[in-house]
Formats: sequence, C-alpha cells, structure tokens
Amino acid sequence: MRVVAVSTWFPTKRAPSSGAFVVKDVLAIEDAGNEVKLVHLVSPHQDDGTRHVVHEGITVLRMPFDPKNPVDMAAVVRQLPSVLEGADLVHSMAVSSLGPLALLKAAGKLDVPWVHTEHWSGLTNPETLTPFLWASRPAVGAALKAPDTVTAVCDYLADPIRSYRGDRSVQVVPCIVPGASEIIEPRSVEEVGELRMVTVGGLIERKNPMMALDVTEELLRRGVNARMIFVGDGPLRDAIEERAEKEPLRGHVTLTGNLDRAGVVQALNDSHVFLGPTKGDNFFVSCAEAIAQGRPVVVSDKGGQGEYVKPIAGRVLSDATAAEYADAVLEVVGSATAQEIADSIGTDFHPDSVGYGYRNVYDNLLAGRL
Repeated sequence: MRVVAVSTWFPTKRAPSSGAFVVKDVLAIEDAGNEVKLVHLVSPHQDDGTRHVVHEGITVLRMPFDPKNPVDMAAVVRQLPSVLEGADLVHSMAVSSLGPLALLKAAGKLDVPWVHTEHWSGLTNPETLTPFLWASRPAVGAALKAPDTVTAVCDYLADPIRSYRGDRSVQVVPCIVPGASEIIEPRSVEEVGELRMVTVGGLIERKNPMMALDVTEELLRRGVNARMIFVGDGPLRDAIEERAEKEPLRGHVTLTGNLDRAGVVQALNDSHVFLGPTKGDNFFVSCAEAIAQGRPVVVSDKGGQGEYVKPIAGRVLSDATAAEYADAVLEVVGSATAQEIADSIGTDFHPDSVGYGYRNVYDNLLAGRL
C-alpha cells in the first residue's frame, strides 16, 4: 500500500530529537508491508534548509510551514495534491498537521482516504495549556471531524476525540515501546546505600518535577537516603538546581541532561523506581519504557498509563500528595523481580504490533468498514 505521511514533527539537524516517535511509527508501518513517503511540514525554528532527505531509510520531503502563517498554509495546500498523486491514502500525524489537509478536503481537492493520528495532551488535560492554546481547542475539535478516521495512542486520549467526532470512526493504536535487550535486576537499596528514583522527560511544568523534589524531601524526612535523578532538560532546570542546593536536598539530586537511548537505559537500570507525577500526558512513553526495562513505576493518573500499569508493575495515583507518592515508592521497591515487571507489559507495544495495527486501520478504511 502506498502511504503519504504528513507530520509537523520529524528530526532535522537543528532538532535531531523532534518527532522520534513519528520515525518509529513510520518504520513500523513500512515493516507491515506499506510503502511510505513522508512530508515534513517543518517549522522555521527547526528548518535546517534541506528539502529532500532520507532519514533512517524514510524518504522525506520537507515543506517550510508555520501553521500561523497564511502564506505558508496556502503554499502547502497548493503543493500537497501533486505529492498525493498515486497514493492509496494519506496519514497525518500531530494536531498541527491537520490544517492543510482539512482545507484541501473542504475544497473538495483531497482525493484519497485520510487517517489522522493525534497525540495532543491539550485534549485530555486542558488545564495545562497556555491561554492561546486553550482558546484554540474549539478549532482543533472542528478540524478533528475532517479525517475519515482518527487514531489515538490510548483510550484516555480517544475519549475526548470521540466527543468531538460523534459517530465518526476513532481507533486506538498504541505507541511503540522498545523492548529491553537485557533485563537487569537492580542492586538492592542496602547495597548501593540509597534509594534511587528516576524520571525521564522534559523539565517542564506539565511534567511536575517539583513534586518529584517534594517526594524526595518527604523520604529524607522519614530517614530514607533517597536520590532523585532527572533525565532530560528544559526551562525548569535552573529552578530545580537552585532548590537542590538547599537542605535537605543538597547532595540528593542528579540532573543528567538529555541522554541517548543507551544512556536512558543505563539510568533506568541504575535506579530502583520510576517516579512520574505528571500533570498531563497521554500514553506516557517513558513510564512504559521503565516497565519494559523491569523497573516499577509510581505515577499520576493524568494520562493513559492506567491502561497498562498492572499492580505488579507499580502504582497509579490520583491527586496524590508527596506523602502518598512516598508511601507508594516504598511499597513497590523490591516487591517484584525485574523480569516479572517487564513481562507485565506484554507485546501490544512491540513495533510489529503497532505497524500491523495501523495496517489494519488502513485495510478497514479502504474496505469501507470504518
């Protein structure tokens, strides 16, 4: 099947980590027997000037695109029909890629079936949005009615999409979660001399890193020699470092910055528990990756993680206090083997499962079953 994928998220030389999940999804879709060409609607701040590239075997056409710029919007709408010639369907990915295709469809110029995959946490946790993004939600909801079918990575996200689409098709195809090449049992807290908590993600308000510091303080007050390890970077780094210089946190906080895949795996293997008090996620990939690596998780319920975190793998808490997070951390550490935790996540998130999940959506759409 010939598929044209359209995404505003994809790696460039200026933003090498942008849209890594899109790369994984496209590769899985190709492995499921599809031929994919990707159109990258590249934003000005990520544009490295390239227009025709091959990234990890994916054929990519870049088009400059600022969704707030009507000139860019018109240019993309004008160019897309020729790019879609010969395609069996078009598959857009991410909320900011909806606009050009919605305009094409409204003008009667979209001649192929349209699948859209949505990831926006603003649909599930609007309280985390800026005023501008909050105001954009009705427009996003209207645009979400346009595709022939929409996929979401979990039911947590699919439910608000269904509220916009009514009886129109909404399907669930999960994120890809890399399996561990080796499951390593953690060294005991007694052996390493401290209880190591880790979180992976941007140091941003939505991820709630200050609560992770609150939990660390709570454990220290209880006499537990705890360490909080932040893997990632972001605008709250300075605030975290400033607080970490003060008692009782001094000497108990580590910030690694952004790490590659091997570095993330090593950080998980060196830890005892993944702590994720997020204020708003959808699938929460880093949580699932921690489980796949054999580490228990203690996370909030602001995301789809409640759909895959089994009791043996951790705890999902609702509006928890630092004391309640600390209780859960102490409860899960050492309560199951790394292999038991890793086994709990199953195979639904394997690249093959996700690739054929999308292929099934394509086949059903073309057969008129969606």
